[in-house]
Amino acid sequence: MNENLFASFITPTMMGLPIITLIIMLPNMLFPAPKRLINNRMISIQQWIIQLVTKQMMAIHNQKGQTWSLMLVSLILFIGSTNILGLLPHSFTPTTQLSMNLGMAIPLWAATVLTGLRHKTKSSLAHLLPQGTPTPLIPMLIIIETISLFIQPVALAVRLTANITAGHLLIHLIGGATLALLNINTTTAMITLVILVSLTILEFAVALIQAYVFTLLVSLYLHNNT
Repeated sequence: MNENLFASFITPTMMGLPIITLIIMLPNMLFPAPKRLINNRMISIQQWIIQLVTKQMMAIHNQKGQTWSLMLVSLILFIGSTNILGLLPHSFTPTTQLSMNLGMAIPLWAATVLTGLRHKTKSSLAHLLPQGTPTPLIPMLIIIETISLFIQPVALAVRLTANITAGHLLIHLIGGATLALLNINTTTAMITLVILVSLTILEFAVALIQAYVFTLLVSLYLHNNT
């Protein structure tokens, strides 16, 4: 019986009910709240990483942009933990769904644009027309810059979806090839197993990098509008 190549991206169900909500809430278990005066090692490492990422992303922002720090840190933690949990066996990665990524990208992008139009109206509108543009090219360049502005959230969502989906497909294909080669050639099967383990480790890194890239781009859009 041949398995559907995209079966791993179908939302899992339990007793006929989708468990996507439970899967999305599961990352909260990785971030326990400290209940004692002395934190354990896990909480200390989490706090150190959060402070490092926050300091790096907020270094370019003014006081108005730094008010977004809590939201940006929550965003990178959510995307990163969701991507990592999606690598567990028999799990589902919500960030492989373009609809979910668009649901995150469009409101965040719109908030940055509206912030710029509210506080820096002239500067935000000036981005639609580069300085020194010849008069005959002004209408065309305004149209091009407007289209590029509206493509930004789509690019955010598609980038995250494509990278996560491509990694999952490779793991699925190589894993299937390893199982098929076990009964044919053990030596080749072991080689593909080593490749599979290496690719899985790489996917853990990609899961964190893509979360950082997504949040960093939102931060840059915010920087351009504050």
